[in-house]
Order: sequence, then structure tokens, then C-alpha cells
Amino acid sequence: MATPVQHRPASAERWLARLALLALLVAAVLPLAAAGWRGLLLPFVIAGHLALVVIGAWLALAHRGAVRLVGVVLAVGAVVSIAVLTIRANLLWVVIVCAVLLVLSAVAGRAALRRGMPAPYRAVELAVEPASRPFLIMNPRSGGGKVVRFGLREKAESLGAEVAVLEGPGTVDVAGLARDAVARGADLLGVAGGDGTQALVAAVAAEHDLPLLVISAGTRNHFALDLGLDREDPSTCLDALRDGVEMRVDLGEVNGRPFVNNVSFGAYAAIVERPEYRDEKLKTTLDLLPDLLASTTGPQLVARADTVTLQGPQALLVSNNPYNTGDVAGLGRRPRIDGGVLGVIGVRAANAVDAARMLRGRRAAGLTLIVADEVEVDADVAEVPAGVDGESVRLATPVRCRVRPGALRVRVPRDRPGVPPVTPTLQLSAVLELAGPGRRDGQLPAAVPAES
Repeated sequence: MATPVQHRPASAERWLARLALLALLVAAVLPLAAAGWRGLLLPFVIAGHLALVVIGAWLALAHRGAVRLVGVVLAVGAVVSIAVLTIRANLLWVVIVCAVLLVLSAVAGRAALRRGMPAPYRAVELAVEPASRPFLIMNPRSGGGKVVRFGLREKAESLGAEVAVLEGPGTVDVAGLARDAVARGADLLGVAGGDGTQALVAAVAAEHDLPLLVISAGTRNHFALDLGLDREDPSTCLDALRDGVEMRVDLGEVNGRPFVNNVSFGAYAAIVERPEYRDEKLKTTLDLLPDLLASTTGPQLVARADTVTLQGPQALLVSNNPYNTGDVAGLGRRPRIDGGVLGVIGVRAANAVDAARMLRGRRAAGLTLIVADEVEVDADVAEVPAGVDGESVRLATPVRCRVRPGALRVRVPRDRPGVPPVTPTLQLSAVLELAGPGRRDGQLPAAVPAES
């Protein structure tokens, strides 16, 4: 059977692809045209200095004392050196123009491929009647005070919701509040807070098969992003109380504890666990990184994801459905959260060469990207530090992560921004095919989505 060809009335994709190729060509030719044989050497000189920057950065992060100072001097010196060399050779303008052209080429190429991609995945939505007894929990300190700033309590109460505001900095049994509300007849649970708080209430909602209303009042709101909610104005999330739809999403579980986003082990978890991290993030990170990167401290991890074994990863992330990994910008979100699988990202970099290879993305030797039904993380100690949706905890080994497909009902506004489109992987072959002279206007090649 022939594959149907996608047609569009305009040829914008074709001309964007041609613009990308033209910018790339000019960036390649400009050094030679401007400086002759010196222009031929320019890319190699820049590449060599960038290698020195990477080595210097590794020495600064993975060591202390004099070696760290040497690393900083090496990295800064490489940047200063290339600036001085290009200025003395009157080639600084060439470097700047080429950099702008390369950025233009990448932007135009991605735009051309994105227009040829199918619409973003959208979970099945069900029309529902408004809840009669909604119960919402709000943390006024979350997200720098968004609850107060956006008047969330007042708006929720005007829509008929009962609101419990968490008072004081002490530990509050959020799950207990939710269970008490269910016992009193609540038919919807909602929470305005960080992802960790969202997960605790989500577990209660899933246990009683009640809908969860997510209000994007946290700092990062990754779960809200993947639900397509408005993260700039959390008050719009409350529109789901009067005009909402429902969809089923997955819920992660680690040693019986729920998570909506991910569980992290290794370097990040060890850093976040330190009490001083909350007040001095940069200093704590720089103090701990040398030992963590050199694997001289902390538990030695072994992760088993279905049939794949990861020995001694320095950082390990297990997520409720895989993150988009086509490029660094895509690591902040998941194309879907109802796929019924876990995403696994393992990182191991023993030296500066391994760190530099990470720039290759998903093809890097020290990077493992897989999906699995279950993940077991073991170590040479009885407990390991972990970050569960950004909250620091300690988990008994072996740690078992699994996903509960479709376990959570989520109530969202009918009118919302939606999940952002997947960023396509920028491949020269795809751009060349799209810009080809033999292609009819509007006839697109198969777009290459960012792999997950």
C-alpha cells in the first residue's frame, strides 16, 4: 500500500529549509573568503580552544584546591586566547557573523521540520459534570507565594470549593488532609503546590478513584507542563471546576511512594539531600561534585531496567514515562504521560573526554537512554538518598520503581494552552530532502521527531 503524501497549500517549509542550508553554506565559506588560508585554519583553532574549555571545566568541577584553580584558569584562558587571536588577526567579526549564521541555520531548519510534523499527541478527554464537593489543598509558600499573588483561595471558594491552606513551615500530613476530605464526602481533590505535594495528593485520589485537579502554583510545575496547563497564571487551572474535562494518566511508584515526574539517584540526589543545599545551592554543589564525579564517595549503584544492567552510574533518573531527549531543551518535558512505561536516563563520565562526548547527545558513550516496565536500583548500603519529584528522601535498597498505567484521573480546563509540540531532531539529510528542487510545493518528507 502506498504511503499517503502530506500536502500543504504553501511552500513555507521548503523555503525555511533552503534558508537553513544557505546560512550554513555562507558560514562555511565566509572564513575562507574573508581571510584566505587563515580562514581554513579558523575552525580548527576554535575547536581546539573549545576542547581546552571542556577540559578546564571538568578539572574545576571534579577536583578541589589547586587543580580546581588550574581548571578555571585553563577554561577562562582558552576563551581569552581565542578572543585575542581573532582580534589580532582581524577575524573577530568573522567568528561573530558565523555564529549568528549557524544559529539562524538551526532555527530555520527546526522550524521547517516542525511544520512538517504531526500535531502533538493528545490524551483522550472525557466530558464530565462539575464536582459537587471539591476539596483543595494550597501551600501559600510554594512558587514564591503564587497562592496569594493570584488570589487562588478566593477564586476557588467562589467556585464552591473547600480550601485548606497549609499554615506554618512545619511538616503537614498532606495525604491525611486529603483522606479526611474523602471521608467527609469530597468528590474531587486538588492541590496548589510543588510536584512533590501533587504526588502525595495524587496517590489518595488514585486510591479512591477520584479526579485530581492540578494547580500550577509550584516553582517548576513539570507535571502541569506535561498536562498542558498554563504555568504563568495558575488561576486558570481553577476553570476546571466549572468547565473541565478528564483524562487518564500514569502514576509512578517507588518503594510504594507515589511520584508524578521522576526519581533521581546518585549525584543530584546526594547534593539535594544535604541540609545546606537549600540555602547555598552553588557552594554545596561545588563542594560535593568532586567526590561524586570521581566515584570516591556515596553508594555504588547498580540499576536493572528489565534486561539492561547499568553498573555504577553517577546519576540516574527514572521517570513516569520517558522525557523527550532529542536535544537538551527537550529534557524538561514528556511528550505523553499515559504510555504505561518508565523512562531511564543513566549518566557516567569518568574524565574530561567522557564529559566532552556528552555533547553528542543520545549517542554519547556515557549516556544510557531506555524505557522499561520496572526498574530496580541496588547499592552496597541499606539505604540510598533519592530525589522524589524534587523532594529529598532516603529509600531502602533494593529500590523498586514501577508505573501504574492509567491509575490517575486528572481534571483539567477544557480551554488550556496544551502540551507544547515536540522539538524535532535537527538532521541535515531531512533538511536537504525538504529543500530539494524536485519536490512539489507543500510536499513534505517524513519529519524526524526527537526520540524519547
